Amino acid sequence: MSLHGNLLGPDPTTLPELPVPQAALDSGTDPAQVAREHPYFSAAWAALAERALDSGDAVAAYAYARTGYHRGLDQLRRAGWKGFGPVPWDHAPNQGFLRALAALARAAGEIGETEEFDRCRQFLADSDPKAPAALGLA
Repeated sequence: MSLHGNLLGPDPTTLPELPVPQAALDSGTDPAQVAREHPYFSAAWAALAERALDSGDAVAAYAYARTGYHRGLDQLRRAGWKGFGPVPWDHAPNQGFLRALAALARAAGEIGETEEFDRCRQFLADSDPKAPAALGLA
């Protein structure tokens, strides 16, 4: 059964663990350095976007978040995702993509991109109904 209770729905997509860049982030390495060394790692881009949002730079946050979002989409497709279906928040390797998507929503909202805010928030909820609350977009 899918995350959404549909017996015919797609199985959840789970991204592979990326232990080297995750360990770098976990040890406190600057996310900019992690992104420079591992540009495919959405969690580094998400951390940069979140830091930019926290400092009031919504334009930089938007750029960082969009990069993390697109890098995550690439990885989801390689993992078998067909453009829809569950991307569970509880699976830690998915969290970088989902955090980038949430940061993209927040940054879009801050720069007046209301339609993109709504689209990203809905995509987040469609990925996992628990994700918006976990990421402060409930």
